[in-house]
Amino acid sequence: PIQPYSSGFLKVSDIHSLYWEQCGNPEGEPIVFLHGGPGAGATTIHRRFFDPDYYRIIIFDQRGAGRSQPLSELEDNYPAALVEDVDRVRNHLEIPDWHIFGGSWGSTLAMMYARDYPDKCRSLILRGIFLMERDEIEWFLSGMKTIFPEAWEEFVSFIAHRSEATTDNILNEYIDLLNDENPDVYMNAAISWAKYEGRCSTLMPSTENIISQEQRKHALALAKIEAHYFKNHVVGDESSILRDIDKIRHIPCTIVQGRYDIICPMKTAHRLHEKWPESNLVVVPDGGHSALDPAIRSCLLNATENTKLY
Repeated sequence: PIQPYSSGFLKVSDIHSLYWEQCGNPEGEPIVFLHGGPGAGATTIHRRFFDPDYYRIIIFDQRGAGRSQPLSELEDNYPAALVEDVDRVRNHLEIPDWHIFGGSWGSTLAMMYARDYPDKCRSLILRGIFLMERDEIEWFLSGMKTIFPEAWEEFVSFIAHRSEATTDNILNEYIDLLNDENPDVYMNAAISWAKYEGRCSTLMPSTENIISQEQRKHALALAKIEAHYFKNHVVGDESSILRDIDKIRHIPCTIVQGRYDIICPMKTAHRLHEKWPESNLVVVPDGGHSALDPAIRSCLLNATENTKLY
């Protein structure tokens, strides 16, 4: 475990202020960690993917997530703004260019940022590839029942009394509940959503419970922001990141993908690698979705060590 040597808040709009921190070597190679979700936020353990003697480690929480303010805020929260925020943080910290490390939604944001700011990216480390496309959203809401039927049944049982459990209805019903005025209603919906995602994220069964007030607040941010993005910011074929891959193919890239990643299935990483053959695709044979799955974690540490070669 390491502690930040500096931290603060960066105001990026009339509404949002982002929490940021720096750890490791102030004169080291700058690398930024982009968390998943959207809405999951970063934690102290994420500092530990990077050698603190070598790296200047930058971690920040995206709009509405983690320690950023206000928590769970949906207004003025959309992908293009998050891309610009990444560069606002870079400018604020006076970093000419940096390495990018992002997993799940963080991989989406990393590629969007690289597409718009290719000259600011020294390298990319991507995990659990996600493109925010419709079939991926449908898989999350309905398809994962193929592997986790009991988790899915519990997930949809929360709304079954309200409507039929179709993909659109699941999302719309959860959005209604997550934005209800009654705290008991929206918090229970958030916990149900977060539990479903958590149970499907790890290769081995996860027994973590959402008990503390802090855990409950972050479950609400995750569920509200994810549902908001899944409803309003799905990426269509015409704007797929894959269509712009030539803009970033020159950037050194390592892709770490769990063979048994249920949240972000292997086929998306395979599609990306087909379009980007210069990338280094590391398929983890005993890995799920979570960056903290032991085999995934080891491969990510290898990737950050190998980045020292760039």
